[in-house]
Amino acid sequence: MAIETKDERRGVEQDEAAAQDRAFKPWTREQAQALRLKDPPLSPWHVLMVQVWVGVVVALFAALLTRKQEAGWSALYGAATVVIPGALMARGMTSKLSSMTPGTSAVSFMLWEAVKIAVSVAMLVLAPKIVQHLNWLALLAGLVLCLKVYWLALLWRGRSKSK
Repeated sequence: MAIETKDERRGVEQDEAAAQDRAFKPWTREQAQALRLKDPPLSPWHVLMVQVWVGVVVALFAALLTRKQEAGWSALYGAATVVIPGALMARGMTSKLSSMTPGTSAVSFMLWEAVKIAVSVAMLVLAPKIVQHLNWLALLAGLVLCLKVYWLALLWRGRSKSK
C-alpha cells in the first residue's frame, strides 16, 4: 500500500479543480437573455386569470346542469375561495420587498402561504352565511377544479420546455 504525500494530494486536487474550471463556462448576457426569451417564467397572474375562467365555466355548468341559480353561485363562491387567497399571495410574493434577499423571499413565501390558507378557511366557514341556499357539492366542484389549474400550469410549463 503506497502512502500518498502532501505534494501528490495537492497535485490531484489541483487537477480536479482545473477540470471543473474547464467544464464550467459562465454564460454571456446574450445567452441568458435568449434562455429567458425561449423559456419565460410563468406569471402567477396568468394562472389566476385561468382560474377565474375555470370558475365561471364551472358555475355556468352547475347552474345549467341543476337548473338552479344557487348551484351556480355556490360553484362561483368555491372558485372565489381559491382565486381571492391566490391573488393575495401573488400580490405579496411579487412585491419588491419579498424579493430583496433569499432569506426574505423564504420568509415572505411562508407568511403569504399562511395568509392564503387562513383566508381560504375563513371563506369556507363564512360560506353558509354569504351564499343563500348553499350547495356544498357545487362549491366543492368549483373549489377543486380551480385548484387543479395549478397542475395544468405545471403541465403547460413542462410542455414548453420540451419544445
